Amino acid sequence: MTHPFTAALIFATPLVVILAFIAMALLDRRRRGFVQGPGFFQRNGTPIAIFLIGAAVFWALILIVFPQLYMVDYSFHPKLPQIKRGGPEDIYTLENYRYFLFGSTRNTDHWNTTHLNAFWITIFVSTIITIVNFAICYPLAYFMAQVAKPQTVLKLMVLLVIPYWINEILRAFAFRILLGTGGLINNVAIAAGLISEPVDFIGHDVALYAGLTYAYLLIMMFPLYNAIESLDRNQIEAARDLGAPWWHIHLFVVMPFAKPGIASGATLVFMLCAGALAAPLVLGGPKTLWFTPIVYDRFFQAFNWPQGSAYAMILLLTCMAFVSLTMRLFKVSLSEITR
Repeated sequence: MTHPFTAALIFATPLVVILAFIAMALLDRRRRGFVQGPGFFQRNGTPIAIFLIGAAVFWALILIVFPQLYMVDYSFHPKLPQIKRGGPEDIYTLENYRYFLFGSTRNTDHWNTTHLNAFWITIFVSTIITIVNFAICYPLAYFMAQVAKPQTVLKLMVLLVIPYWINEILRAFAFRILLGTGGLINNVAIAAGLISEPVDFIGHDVALYAGLTYAYLLIMMFPLYNAIESLDRNQIEAARDLGAPWWHIHLFVVMPFAKPGIASGATLVFMLCAGALAAPLVLGGPKTLWFTPIVYDRFFQAFNWPQGSAYAMILLLTCMAFVSLTMRLFKVSLSEITR
């Protein structure tokens, strides 16, 4: 049973956050000098506007905010049988976070190297995959937005989207078949004389990293395409006429203009990659270290929901820090990223 003060805090926090976001939006609107236009109710009509607001509030609060806040509350409680929840033993404690650091709720002599290594490897590899996805998607997004004809863009869009009609888990199993020791790539390489024995792509996490990179390509592609498409081509032609080399045009003309799209794609790819579960479970090898399966094990193998909540909150806070760092690095506001 949740303490009354905790329940009040859980229900009051979303209201405070909503008011804070409204204040930030108003300040951003005033700072950017938006022209006052028809209001939300005037544009959509009162019934539709009320429905849209109600649906957005229900989706945000009931499906996202309240579960996350209850998870925060869970993370500060010890693991207890349900009958003891709300009793004298149900106190607030940091033991779940202590366990993440030291692998014990009492002994702090040694670091919890397994979980800490998995966490930092997940963050590092997710960052690298985000950079690789940008390197892959940027040339194609630029070609589609500024060079290709409309018919070519349509064909490329279809070719990009069709593979994603297949379920993510099936795509992961397809990568496992391709990159397995008896898979297509190893068989072709051996037949061509390139290698003498199969390469353990799964054991070396090559399959995992390739699968994660492929899984979120479109998440990077579409924000980049939308941002670059709105760039006036006259700016590119003017830079060419002034003698700017191609790398100068991309580095100082296209990329600065596309910063909101780059930041949006980077944050989405990083968060989805760091929170991926299916790909690490299917494509991970016996020695693979990835943090989300550990979080899953805390919940459904150890049946320690408070500890799993603490691990989930650590990952969530890290993703939020990455978003803040990305906004500062690209000097964009939250409204520009979500545009």
